[in-house]
Amino acid sequence: MQTRSFVVSLLAAASLVAAQFRVTVPSTSNWWVARSTNILEWTCREANAPAQFTVLIGNSDQTILVQPLAIIAQQNNFDCSIIITQDQANQAAGQGYQVYLANPLNNTDVYATSEPFEIKPLGSLYPTQQAAAASSAAAAASASAAANSTNNNSNNNNNNSGAFSVRSGVIGGMAAGVVGLVGGMAATLL
Repeated sequence: MQTRSFVVSLLAAASLVAAQFRVTVPSTSNWWVARSTNILEWTCREANAPAQFTVLIGNSDQTILVQPLAIIAQQNNFDCSIIITQDQANQAAGQGYQVYLANPLNNTDVYATSEPFEIKPLGSLYPTQQAAAASSAAAAASASAAANSTNNNSNNNNNNSGAFSVRSGVIGGMAAGVVGLVGGMAATLL
């Protein structure tokens, strides 16, 4: 009777680990890029998380990958994330991939599974790069429009403004050089 309650407790604890321990990256919105370094992140601070696990990659389409492939034999949980090199996971671009964190002694005992994700072709931008590129493009377009507006107003008011700026800059620079030269000579005489 005690053995049975122990087994039930053990199964309950195992299901608790599975509910808390999960892969956060890659995901549907955080894909990988083929033949590139990619990030693998998981929730590592749960009290019942396994100390170590095997990292596997699989695909629901068996024409792409027949069965999950181990890419890291033994990974420590306390790392919380790791860079996956192109030598570790060199899968072709495609959809339906998943990462599995499994028992190192029995890969069919899966602790956590990622959301299905896509591996994009080599040269594709990562999600954070896409957001940054869109933001930079918007800022550049805004700055360009503002500069064109300012230049058009200046050109209408004074066609010589560019030449005047260059002349005043040269004269100001020469004056600063003369002051520095005189100051340096005065310091050597004293």
